[in-house]
Amino acid sequence: MVKAVQFYQSSVLRSESPPLDDIRGTLAQFVRQHPISTPKKESVIDVAGVIDPGEPEPIQELRRQLRLLGREYSTEKAYVKWARQFVRRYQIESVERLKCLGEAEVTEFLTDLAVDRNVASSTQNQAFNALLKLFERVAQKELRGIDAVRASKPKKLPLVLSRDEIDRLLDQFQGRNLLIANLLYGAGLRINDCLRLRVKDIAFDLGQIVVRDTKGQHQRITVLPEVTVEGLRSQIEQARELHQRDLWEGYGRVYLPYALAEKYPQANQKFAWQFIFPASKRSRDPRSGDIRRHHLHESVFAKALGRAVARAKIHKPIHSHTFRHSFATHMLEDGYDIRVVQELLGHKDVKTTQIYTHVLNRPGISVKSPLDRNRAA
Repeated sequence: MVKAVQFYQSSVLRSESPPLDDIRGTLAQFVRQHPISTPKKESVIDVAGVIDPGEPEPIQELRRQLRLLGREYSTEKAYVKWARQFVRRYQIESVERLKCLGEAEVTEFLTDLAVDRNVASSTQNQAFNALLKLFERVAQKELRGIDAVRASKPKKLPLVLSRDEIDRLLDQFQGRNLLIANLLYGAGLRINDCLRLRVKDIAFDLGQIVVRDTKGQHQRITVLPEVTVEGLRSQIEQARELHQRDLWEGYGRVYLPYALAEKYPQANQKFAWQFIFPASKRSRDPRSGDIRRHHLHESVFAKALGRAVARAKIHKPIHSHTFRHSFATHMLEDGYDIRVVQELLGHKDVKTTQIYTHVLNRPGISVKSPLDRNRAA
């Protein structure tokens, strides 16, 4: 840098270079205080983030594939847990060894889960999906004819609250938690749908909320309850102030799924991509190692919900998904076609042609949130 300044002085400005000893000293001190960091030997950093080379090769590759697919970290942890158990059981140290195994070992593993460990149906399904990804993405091998003993799945009807119970429950919330509860019921959101909302996902002028999948892709549009508008605007302004402070302190880069990060390399600093419900503290991303501000953890709302249920004296096993069940039921009670409700909820069994049907913009149909109907009554 000093030589560059000297060259500029003599060749461009054609003047004598002043003594630059002070600058040399300052730069030398800066280099000593801020040495150039190199990746640690125990960490492999690539496009998929930090991969621990101490893990078996199939596990490393599974992590890489899940990240390239844009799976959430919670999914990665769950899949890796089952893959580790499988790898340990059959002493699989390499991808080549994994390729030698197949349906017989997977069937045996899943059967043992149901018979010996008596796991729930959902747990066995998660293990199966994990092994499916392990073989498909890592071993490049398709599993067919899995005939494992299936864990029994109890038949349960979804818990639905009455409109009066919904009102009593919502009355127990305040501030940010009230806004979240209103969105869960008023828009039929899952808790993760809500907490993953980014600033750009709210269309105030259209009265719509864009819900994205874990890859950050547009998944569906649902109704924006009028009751939530003022609270959302206030929450977004709070998120803006927090983001500006993060930028000032040298941070402010939010997590983006891999495909979006590749397509929009500078978007992670833009306010439009920030979470509406940011966490109170920054944390280190376990995949990339970067320090970021993630969205609020679902356990924060779960605790607030538990307190609200107790105060409302509703003696039912209520959880965040209960709001979504109630939204769907109350929409049907209000006379909306089941296909409209399916589209608003984003259910997978909606017919393929319905992806082209934008309910909220269809002439002659005006969707009104049950939350707004309750408040107007």
